Amino acid sequence: MQLIPTDNPAISKLVTDNLPPIPVIGNEAIRATFDDKTMQQAINARGAVGVSDVILNPDAHCGYGAPIGCVMVSPTHVFPGPVGVDIKCSMSLLQFDLPADEIRDRTVRRALINAICERTPTGYGRSQRNVKKGRKYTLPLARKAVVEGASEEVCEQFGIPFEWTQRCEDSVHYGHDNTSEALDKRLDQILGERYMANFVEKMTQFGSYGGGNHFGECEVVEVGESERARQIASVFGLKDGHVAFLSHCGSRGFGNVLATEQFKILQRQFREWGTPFPGGDRELVYAPFGTKEAKAYLDDMALGANFATVNHLLINSLVLEAFREVFPDVRANFVYFISHNIVRRETWRDRLVMVHRKGATRAFPAGHHALRGTPFETTGHPILLPGNPRGGSAVMVGLEGAEMSAYSINHGAGRVMGRRNAIKTLDQKTVDSEMETDDILTNCRRYPLDEAPAAYKNFDDVLESVKQAGLAEEVAKLKARFVIKDGDNADD
Repeated sequence: MQLIPTDNPAISKLVTDNLPPIPVIGNEAIRATFDDKTMQQAINARGAVGVSDVILNPDAHCGYGAPIGCVMVSPTHVFPGPVGVDIKCSMSLLQFDLPADEIRDRTVRRALINAICERTPTGYGRSQRNVKKGRKYTLPLARKAVVEGASEEVCEQFGIPFEWTQRCEDSVHYGHDNTSEALDKRLDQILGERYMANFVEKMTQFGSYGGGNHFGECEVVEVGESERARQIASVFGLKDGHVAFLSHCGSRGFGNVLATEQFKILQRQFREWGTPFPGGDRELVYAPFGTKEAKAYLDDMALGANFATVNHLLINSLVLEAFREVFPDVRANFVYFISHNIVRRETWRDRLVMVHRKGATRAFPAGHHALRGTPFETTGHPILLPGNPRGGSAVMVGLEGAEMSAYSINHGAGRVMGRRNAIKTLDQKTVDSEMETDDILTNCRRYPLDEAPAAYKNFDDVLESVKQAGLAEEVAKLKARFVIKDGDNADD
């Protein structure tokens, strides 16, 4: 395999002897971060049955079957691997009308951290039962949420402002036949299986963050200086110099159980069929679209995705409640909610295809047909990209050039060090000292080494690669003031 340069220094082609080339987004510094295993996974994915296109984003690193940070397109097949076990892992952003100076004092930020942690538990297995000011809800409501998503009734009963659903990539996911009834029926079937014996426990995790790379982060918004950036920021609802809150979480334990079982089901089917795994990778199992196996996977993915949607919206509602404990008159508007582990049926290059985004973010530009009738029709929708607390995060917007990547870009910075290697290599005192030097507070007694900024790629190089490739442009930077995290095992 080899990378062949193109006329654009941020785009190259991964070429093998017998497959069409794979577009690779990344400048020279980013290309140096792609190891052989990541590249081999991309090649395996490109050679899988029914795959018409694979695109490698600058945050790419080794994942389940396909690299995290890639896009897979198929007109005929569904692949669980490029979604992974944290179904609809997503980003959301809540913008406050609170000037940054109001949280300059460390005691104020510490009060906010405490208020949030009293409402939103973090980490593996944690639930609303683990916090004293969590939102109380019933099991029937939780079931309704995974079947209906963020419906008006679900939002009302959870205490979520229903108008926020107008600023979601998808506020509701339906079953394989575009009905909620299919999901209701599928859930009944699942509850009869032994692997979902802990359903009641998983339903207590609405309004909670996972472990690993999941987080809540208080930001100061810095809108770009250009007139275009300021116009787009106004449509997005961003306020320059004001406080915002960025969240990263997914479908928690419920999505993990659903996805893990689907891998087992399809792997058994492959063995029964005598079908070889693409590239010998058992995580690259697939099902032809329209088969009972594909329908079951799409239903399970929709159930997990509905959990993730309501979970994010509830987290934001709880964060707003926590801020109002410290600032009683504060107001907030919901900027956007967008996923980066999902399969969506979309029209691309005049074909209806299954776009698998694995650690990849949708990037529809202004005028895209899917944005008609939304607040973002003339601008493109917000793209929420986490970097790291010290390097900052970004809000971007897609450009016409994103057509070449199936209207997708990276989902963040991407790992450059594995978790074990980071824990073994990085120095705890140095990591904590750097956070202290930058005046970034955290709820952790010690910041998790496997989540330290040094474990991730240079975010400036990642963003520059996306901009040079003509896929998206920056609207605003987000500068962290405090971080809510957990040191437990990651959901992803």
